[in-house]
Amino acid sequence: MTTLIIEDETDFAQIVAMNLNRAGFTTIVVRLGEAGIEAARNRHPDIILLDMMLPDLSGTTVVRRLKSDPVTSAIPIIMATACGEEVDRIVGFELGVDDYIVKPFAMRELVLRVNAVLRRNTTTAPTSKDDPSYTVGTLFIDGPAHRVFVGGIEIELTALEYRLLAAMVLNRGRVLTRELLLERVWGIQADIETRTVDTMTKRLRDKLGQMGRHVQTVRGVGYRFADLPAKA
Repeated sequence: MTTLIIEDETDFAQIVAMNLNRAGFTTIVVRLGEAGIEAARNRHPDIILLDMMLPDLSGTTVVRRLKSDPVTSAIPIIMATACGEEVDRIVGFELGVDDYIVKPFAMRELVLRVNAVLRRNTTTAPTSKDDPSYTVGTLFIDGPAHRVFVGGIEIELTALEYRLLAAMVLNRGRVLTRELLLERVWGIQADIETRTVDTMTKRLRDKLGQMGRHVQTVRGVGYRFADLPAKA
């Protein structure tokens, strides 16, 4: 597996490359956004680790160009950056990045996240007949088509948002811890401190509109999709 590292801090990039090499990855390191886009097109890496703040292009510009190019659009991207505000995470997920990790971070966490993203992108998806559909109030999840509707209007969700919603609805009424969601949705089996689950859940809640109120925060624990009250 090959990881393309687009990072302008040379010492940091070398440390990341060394740890990924130890984990069995081949690494390519470039320090400019244009060079990263060219390397992605020519070298076809399995995954890209991208800094948001580069000398020539912003990380968001790099993501847009990679995702709009048929040659590189399917390559998973992890943003690794010092920009840890919620708005930065939301923008990253809106652009289609697969994960978002904030500096400074433990190298073990990085390796886990890289492996988790690769597993999600290489695991064979279940056949359509094995994907169940759900109706909860005005929410309808069309499992075979991986489409979501609220009040008959389709809601555009990313693959991760769909997986998060499906996990919650499948277990509606039950509290799912952040750790459990990391394992089931992100594929990370580790005790990692992260706000990624919180950011994604907030974004999902906003997209669901009137049904978003059923995505409830259980303070200090995690989240649950509240069941609708039984009709009298």
